[in-house]
Amino acid sequence: MYKSLPVWITGLSMLAAMPAWAQEKKELTFDQIFTRPVSITEPLPVVRGWADKDHYIEFRNGQALSVDVKTGKTSPYTPPPATGATVNVKGNDVYVQYPDGTEVRVTSDDAVEKNPTLSPDEKYVAFTRNNNLFAVEVATKKEIQYTTDGSDVIYNGWASWVYYEEILGRPSRYRAFWWSPDSKKIAFMRFDDSKVPVFPIYSEAGQHGFLENTRYPKAGDTNPEVKLAVVPVTGGKITWADFNEKDDQYFGQPFWSPDGSALWAQWMPREQNNLIIYAIDPQTGAKKALYDEKQKTWIDWFADIYFLQGNKGFIVKSDISGWDHLYLHNMDGSLKQQLTSGNWRVREVLLIDEKKQAVYFTARKEATTRFDLYKADLKGGQPQRLSFSEFSHDVKLSPGGDYFITTYSNLNTPPRMALLNEKGKVIRELGNARGANFDSYKLAPTELKTYTTRDGLTLPLTIIWPLNMEPGKKYPVLVSIYGGPDAGTVYDTWRGQLPAQWYAKEGLIQVAIDNRAGGHLGKAGMNYIHRQLGKYEIEDYMDAAKWLGTQPGVDASRMGITGGSFGGYMTCMALTYGASVFTHGIANFSVTDWQLYDSHYTERFMDLPKDNVEGYKVTSVLTHAKQYKGLLRIVHGTMDDNVHLQNTIQLVNLFEDQGKHFELMLYPGERHGWGGAKGAHSRNETYRFVYANLLLKPLPKFFQGTN
Repeated sequence: MYKSLPVWITGLSMLAAMPAWAQEKKELTFDQIFTRPVSITEPLPVVRGWADKDHYIEFRNGQALSVDVKTGKTSPYTPPPATGATVNVKGNDVYVQYPDGTEVRVTSDDAVEKNPTLSPDEKYVAFTRNNNLFAVEVATKKEIQYTTDGSDVIYNGWASWVYYEEILGRPSRYRAFWWSPDSKKIAFMRFDDSKVPVFPIYSEAGQHGFLENTRYPKAGDTNPEVKLAVVPVTGGKITWADFNEKDDQYFGQPFWSPDGSALWAQWMPREQNNLIIYAIDPQTGAKKALYDEKQKTWIDWFADIYFLQGNKGFIVKSDISGWDHLYLHNMDGSLKQQLTSGNWRVREVLLIDEKKQAVYFTARKEATTRFDLYKADLKGGQPQRLSFSEFSHDVKLSPGGDYFITTYSNLNTPPRMALLNEKGKVIRELGNARGANFDSYKLAPTELKTYTTRDGLTLPLTIIWPLNMEPGKKYPVLVSIYGGPDAGTVYDTWRGQLPAQWYAKEGLIQVAIDNRAGGHLGKAGMNYIHRQLGKYEIEDYMDAAKWLGTQPGVDASRMGITGGSFGGYMTCMALTYGASVFTHGIANFSVTDWQLYDSHYTERFMDLPKDNVEGYKVTSVLTHAKQYKGLLRIVHGTMDDNVHLQNTIQLVNLFEDQGKHFELMLYPGERHGWGGAKGAHSRNETYRFVYANLLLKPLPKFFQGTN
């Protein structure tokens, strides 16, 4: 599922404690917030990475400079001579662009080549055309066609929709082929969508409209049949990996071993509770299991496998213990060393330095709402924290790991930038966003708080309080959420966005809440939601909102909530299942019943509908429609190819049959979210809703689109 950011406020961080003289500061005006936004912070240095292990690259006045980490002295930075060619598409033709500016056109037909990708040795360009896999030799322009059976339901090297959306990811642009590191082979997936149900998406455009048909497997539907293959770059025999394509299974992103001797394939059964990495022999297709992980709930695909040099082993990040940690394996798959452990989560591996026998990574160890940089020994032991203090750190590590640059902040501290060595010692401060302009304005107080769930879990939330709260007066609340598994939004970081200041000035309490599956409690917290996706989450939001309702100045009779995608689902649940707590909501492009969403995402958490009838029932908004009260605005794009408009139509149908009052806003031709004129319209209509139903006053006339 596309992880849409909360619709209202993607960042809630503002100044928490105001000194006594703060009353003398200026309040931001509407013009300064919306029309000609004023910058309340100073820009930080623009650091774009590292020139080498002792020099980082900074841009000043449009010039690239190389900065010496020890002395701070600068010199003009000249990038090393480009050695790599690139691929460009002009019209329907593919060109190879060389560093000296010359280019070679390698295709010259009217057909469309998709995802042209250079081989590592730059001698070939592979691509798909009409759902078949091809390559062309750059020097001779000789075209090689590897497959011939491509059709409207057979795709070679081009992903089926559910793989594009949920497994390979949208950045893949549907590409499902991979060059070997020695450029001698291409691995690819072959998809057969012939048994996958067709979902029609209607467009109203023109006189007659049209249907856009997508092979979209919903929960419990037949999935595409998938085969994994390797073919020599020069063409010839295709070697099919030793799997039965008729099995109900999934394949994840494959990885070539560093020497190209084997293709490492990620495999799961449809239940998604067993992840096996197989080494595939490119010559025979024979497979050998190297890694085998089982969990009672579900397992996520590995985004990366970190290979050590010289076939000395590989590192994976697994949450099998209930928390994300690093495990070092020998190349035969046997476990050599668990590198990290404890009730905290590794986020990302930045560097493996085998000379130092160290791995550098970021993690949420000191607090679940902050990120820090750590160094751990490849032989195990306690990791060393390299970043500092009660800040969240965004790190750029030098190539050798001897230095790093961190941009750090917390909820109440605008970003600062510093250069440190690997011992965590600050070499020098590079920038501070808190300048004189920042201190000129009175900003709304913000707090990072915790709430307790009905079963005793402690989870975080942030609150932006109204700018000028009056004792004894009650203020409405707007909760902005996403809420999907491992997609938390509550962090102790500075995100100071100006629109939040306007709503605070107008008297709106703005809140972000994370539930137990949001990541703060690791996989252990996510496991609660297995087979009942949405139930615990909405109950957590209800518990947080009930706690909010007991706080001074909070009007529990005006408790609004909004979100998009999974956040839209949560909003719909809040006004039905949670209608005793939430009074108003704006639900954008929402799932309303998990049987209507795609197979891979839904079944990961819910299992198949036939095996979990009660779970699908209790988590459906449709089940709880009779409990609806308050006011819900339902918003959807008519051509949403991710969360289909069908979800909204089925809920609307129930509400109408039950005589419920609600609001509906459609955006014709729009997909899973919208921008441009539709985006402006959506924002303005949201303002109207908040003013009319939460703030209980007219929308100010100086908002764009009002008269």
